[in-house]
Amino acid sequence: MSTHRLRTTRFSVLDRSRTRQGQERAKELRDTVRFAQQAEALGYHRFWVSEHHSVPGVAGSAPTVLAAAVAGATSRIRVGTGGVMLPNHRPLVVAEQFGVLESLFPGRIDMGLGRSVGFTDGIRRALGADKDDADDFGARLTELLGYFTGDQTAHPQVHAHPAEGLTLPAFVLATGAGAEVAAAAGLSLVIGDFRGEDTMLRAIERYRTGFRPSVWSAEPYVIVSGNVAVAETAEEARRLLLPEAWAMAYSRTHGVFPPLTPPAAIEALARNGAMTGKERGFYERGLSGQLHGTEDEVAAALDALIERSGADEVLVTTSTHDREALLDSYRRLARLAGLATATPAPTTASERVSEGLPGGLDHAAHGA
Repeated sequence: MSTHRLRTTRFSVLDRSRTRQGQERAKELRDTVRFAQQAEALGYHRFWVSEHHSVPGVAGSAPTVLAAAVAGATSRIRVGTGGVMLPNHRPLVVAEQFGVLESLFPGRIDMGLGRSVGFTDGIRRALGADKDDADDFGARLTELLGYFTGDQTAHPQVHAHPAEGLTLPAFVLATGAGAEVAAAAGLSLVIGDFRGEDTMLRAIERYRTGFRPSVWSAEPYVIVSGNVAVAETAEEARRLLLPEAWAMAYSRTHGVFPPLTPPAAIEALARNGAMTGKERGFYERGLSGQLHGTEDEVAAALDALIERSGADEVLVTTSTHDREALLDSYRRLARLAGLATATPAPTTASERVSEGLPGGLDHAAHGA
């Protein structure tokens, strides 16, 4: 079995600081930092954290703060956000936060940006945001990037210190029109999940076709993201996916995204008929299309996915109740990808610049 594409593709981690039944949120945040150290030791390229507000099942609500803790506890792995949601923040503040991060940890910070708004009306009101704010993502993104380049027209007398003059990798987390926004801005694209592959592949094609080189990236760069579970048997790998699938089903039927439940308890719900028909439908849908199996099965599936998508990188977003089982899955995946022995060269323009390699665009020509 050929795994050429698998072993020449970067692999990275997105950890959402998922809470688990019976555990304190503070422990989940500390576990995220420890997990970043483990991911670095395994050879993963990036470690990203996410932004969720007033969600019982997620402890990570302040991604730039958590990213600083992760960067301070690691030494080589790139650290970033997947992502900071621009509708929830003023672009000036986001620029300042990433400017501080990049100044403290030069050459290691990624700025992942999304357009999602709060989960409920109450959360959106508390954030001072509105559903329609997602439609302003392009304008907010332009303003944010302008604070780094110094070419900022929304507030020309305002300067974001220490961000101005810095160039760090910037990524758009694509949903809907996000691929076109990333292409027009010349940013790297993060897109998933594996269950809607046809839609994902069409969006990637639009992105590559419309891409305009920029100070942020000289050429298109695509990261596909989703759950990847690897275990000794296919059934064990599938069991790793149960807690997240049930949490999604519960959130869609109850309006609350809960902490992760042990697989045995979820299996008991399904076996005893305790799930409603609606819950079971969402639950089974959440398990379908996920990439899981033995090492050989996952290697073949990933290699085929990379070939179909032309992805430059895979961002693994798996979470489960048992942290040891989760780490074992990431350890097996790292072995499949040869991460301990083969690290691909930097590909995005600003990564090349920060690591002293050729290929980045001239900063001065873009006002940086």
